[in-house]
Amino acid sequence: MGPEPGSVAGSTPGGGRPLIITEDPLLLDDLLRLCAAAGAEPHVHHGLPEQAGAVGAESADPALGPEADGAAGSAGWETAPLVLVGDDAARRVRGAPRRAGVFLVGRELDDPRVWQRAVEIGAEEVLRLPDAESLLVDRIADVVEGAGRPALAVGVIGGSGGAGASTLACALALRAARTGERTILIDGDPLGGGMDVLLGGESAEGLRWPDFAASRGRVGAGALEESLPELHDLRVLSWDRGDRVVVPPAAIRSVVAAARRRGGVVVVDLPRRVDEAVAEVLAQLDLVLMVVPGELRSVAAAGRVAAGVRMVARDVRVVVRGRCPGGLDPEAVAGLLGAPLAGEVPVEVGLPGRVAEGEPPGAQGRSALARFCDGFWQRALGSAQGVPA
Repeated sequence: MGPEPGSVAGSTPGGGRPLIITEDPLLLDDLLRLCAAAGAEPHVHHGLPEQAGAVGAESADPALGPEADGAAGSAGWETAPLVLVGDDAARRVRGAPRRAGVFLVGRELDDPRVWQRAVEIGAEEVLRLPDAESLLVDRIADVVEGAGRPALAVGVIGGSGGAGASTLACALALRAARTGERTILIDGDPLGGGMDVLLGGESAEGLRWPDFAASRGRVGAGALEESLPELHDLRVLSWDRGDRVVVPPAAIRSVVAAARRRGGVVVVDLPRRVDEAVAEVLAQLDLVLMVVPGELRSVAAAGRVAAGVRMVARDVRVVVRGRCPGGLDPEAVAGLLGAPLAGEVPVEVGLPGRVAEGEPPGAQGRSALARFCDGFWQRALGSAQGVPA
């Protein structure tokens, strides 16, 4: 599928390896430990001459100069994707060219002059250890994983029971994968029967939600993707057939965040009840599509679902499935729900039978469902801002 768009590791000469500048052995031990936790192998520079990195400074460390090459150049001030400057070494890099991704790090940062030193070197943040260890591990891991533009994350939720949300979520993921997008389909409904079943892969090897129940802190994006079952060119995180139906909200937050960091597309099938765990997912989504069957009773039920989703989600849109016999057109349904209309998906005759025979939703490119999904992704992925209005 090729390198990730916007990948730091793929576009930066630093190769995803952070640069550490400090003469403090205890601070260095801490930073090396945090890099190891993030899976990073840093370049380290200890004693640096005064004005290191200043343009034209003859005494500058060659790793900080703009003309550095070879091993030193790969660890250069301008080329490293992330620079961690110990508070003890701040004065030595004051003349270095301004750049993004510089952090001033120390253990005793109560001195008010520390902020002046941060300004002098153009640091983005001042991080005090051990309080900021978790944040710093995240920053370092982003570099290692080549964090670029996050995935476009779309949730699908039924406005009423039997609305067809899981079918649409599955079809959206399948169609995105067939365009060449890195795609992860996440089953957010523990009582839905399993998205892997809908894709015909319930016996496929790979991790399911219960395997992540004990996750604490950050989940590696690459490790997550590689651990999931691969079905029809996409990765699927589903539930197993066991008794566990609860995963701690913190673990869910970490897993969804990891899925987004890999770029491409993430599609989440959501349950209709918005509890703490679902709220963690909604908060990370760019868009929620609410599927509403074309009948008045379903529209009334969808109003209550929409109220709960809007408490967390930033963008909710309506997909009308089938026509209302009471004379309501799709625009009227969306108007009653107070949400923009994302489109209409006609009821597809024969789809349940084909799914039962092992054909996943959206597999037939000329079907109404596939055409809706293709049109949606063409608009969404073609927009420079992500999801078009």
